[in-house]
Amino acid sequence: MPLSPDLIALLAPPAPTRLPLPAAAHPAPGVRLLRGAVYSAPTDTRPLELDLWLPDEPQGVLPVIVYLHGGAWRTGTRGEMSPRMRDWQPAPFARLARAGFAVASIDYRLSGEAPYPAQLDDVTAALAWLDARAAELALDTRRMVTWGESAGAHLAALLALTAPAAVSGCVVWYGPADLTTLPGQAPPGAYDPADPSTPEALLIGAAIADAPDRARTASPVTHVTADAPPFLVLHGTDDAVIPLAQGAQLAAALRDAGADVDFRPVPGADHLWAGLPDEDVERCFHTSLAFARSHTTDQGPIGA
Repeated sequence: MPLSPDLIALLAPPAPTRLPLPAAAHPAPGVRLLRGAVYSAPTDTRPLELDLWLPDEPQGVLPVIVYLHGGAWRTGTRGEMSPRMRDWQPAPFARLARAGFAVASIDYRLSGEAPYPAQLDDVTAALAWLDARAAELALDTRRMVTWGESAGAHLAALLALTAPAAVSGCVVWYGPADLTTLPGQAPPGAYDPADPSTPEALLIGAAIADAPDRARTASPVTHVTADAPPFLVLHGTDDAVIPLAQGAQLAAALRDAGADVDFRPVPGADHLWAGLPDEDVERCFHTSLAFARSHTTDQGPIGA
């Protein structure tokens, strides 16, 4: 017997924008954390959550950093900014909250759960959730920076380029920029574009060689226009996973389109900032924070 419309409506879960917010934790002095807020409930998969880090006593509405974790689109956790920063005290997200930002660190569907563009759909839905709850949380979603590392940097760039009106800037740490040129930029023999098991192939659901149009669509460089927000691109010169040429290619595409980009190769750094002294990792973080601050201060002050 088919279910009645009333029963179907009763069984439907409430919209994520209407769910109660998580109870606040206080992981560091001056910082409030709402851990595990459901922002989207795709069918046939897990609810998607974000952690929202906030200053305990905000001075007015808060600019927003949307952070996207790495992990080759196959793994990773929204709970940390980068493996090199795992032991920082206070944690990087707490430091950003103390600097006067709201930080939304976001889950998204991994490649084992759904192929691209599910991941971009998810992070776009997170922006909509933040916008819908902005008044409740004292967020200024007109002042928003996307930021990510590796696979998360790829998504941060895509999000900034496909929703530019909502994004004030983008920080890219060693992210893939063009899935079609990546095989040719890797060391000889390191990457087979016909291999269906590479992280990039698993993301788009086919080997890069077999689905070049799909790979182009999933590449940030494809979506660059003159309307792109400002970008900061940091990429290690010794990156053995995502070659420096990917960062250079994204920067060149942005410059050619007339967009604002600051491309900074990081000498001696491998992927995940491996090989960098701790003080240089700190410098990458503070350079990125300064960029976020400079591109979110047009409409009001940010706390120190």
